[in-house]
Amino acid sequence: MFYHLFTYLQNAGFDFPGIGLFDYISFRSAMTIVVSLLISMVFGKRLIRLLHKKQVGESVRDLGLDGQKEKEGTPTMGGLIILSAILIPTILFAKLDNIYTITMLLATVWLGLIGFLDDYIKVFKKNKKGLAGKFKVVGQVGVGIIVGSLLYFHPSVTIKEKIEPTQFETAIANADDVGPVFGADDVNYGEEKKSRSTTIPFVKNNEFNYEWLLPDSMKSYTWIVFIIMTIIIVTAVSNGANMTDGLDGLATGTSAIIGITLAIFAYVSGNAIFSDYLNIMYIPNSGELVIFISSFIGACVGFLWYNAYPAKVFMGDTGSLALGGIIATFAIAIRKELIIPVFCGIFLIENLSVMMQVAYFKYTKKKSPTGEGKRIFRMAPLHHHYQKKGMHEAKIVARFWIIGVLLAILSIVTLKIR
Repeated sequence: MFYHLFTYLQNAGFDFPGIGLFDYISFRSAMTIVVSLLISMVFGKRLIRLLHKKQVGESVRDLGLDGQKEKEGTPTMGGLIILSAILIPTILFAKLDNIYTITMLLATVWLGLIGFLDDYIKVFKKNKKGLAGKFKVVGQVGVGIIVGSLLYFHPSVTIKEKIEPTQFETAIANADDVGPVFGADDVNYGEEKKSRSTTIPFVKNNEFNYEWLLPDSMKSYTWIVFIIMTIIIVTAVSNGANMTDGLDGLATGTSAIIGITLAIFAYVSGNAIFSDYLNIMYIPNSGELVIFISSFIGACVGFLWYNAYPAKVFMGDTGSLALGGIIATFAIAIRKELIIPVFCGIFLIENLSVMMQVAYFKYTKKKSPTGEGKRIFRMAPLHHHYQKKGMHEAKIVARFWIIGVLLAILSIVTLKIR
């Protein structure tokens, strides 16, 4: 909103100090983080008081975990803090006519609404099961269809491929008395074109196109494959974030680390100079996503102020489903969805631990003559396994964060190691 306002003022002839700063993504990103932090910390404090007053407290099942009973009555639905701290700064500082911004705002509101309905049913309707699983899946599939359709069909979602320099340009770049030449868009890149190429990590010429999955006679149906993949990715990552949200600060801190990783990816992918230097896919207009992910990082860090051990508020499904879905949608938009298993490794491990536990228990129960099933972990998701082993909650969270940082570094390294 501010960007459009100041652009209008500039075009109208108004010229006052600082007005040109809004042309820079770096400035708007910095402002977004500051505003997001302020919203989450100031609004968060007031919302926690309101939730206390309305007795919107967490109902905890007794799983025999240390410190579990102390969490009884802690306000939940704190995801409203996160959503507010993401949406308001983005609307204020981002280009609202940018298709990537529009896509992220739609995904955030949609997934936040699904999580809110789930929390509302649990808290106010006193139904511990919350929103029925089938309705959650329908909601996730719906956002997957919308996101997939926008990113596949919208004419502004394009890439630019690098073109070979002329002999003259090569001679200039290699001259002893001239520094490296990082050309403008019209020098190093061709025209914008529609493509559904994405990035494969650790592979030379690391691009993969979804149409390669189909025979030549069915290339026109590539959009179906892409939308199905989008649905699977959004559903898997949002559920992974939901599984991870079981200890104070675990999902929030992990999401912040992932957000920083995605911000770096978005900045270099949307910048012609860095894309050229790193020899990665250049995605025009995607640099605007840095504004959105900056608000995401600020919201997570600000919420962590209240959500760190011992938590004063829980995000609930309002926050966790939205966080996972945002990460998935963002990764697809910057064509880094195949790197999700790396930088979202914590979410993946938590998800797999539940799947392995359930599958192994059912298998051993079926094979056992006594009808008793066996378990791989003492409890799933994985963070509860370590709790059962006697490790303190804060130590588990800190170690998961450390692993998250290592995975983030590994993901960034994929920009060069192939």
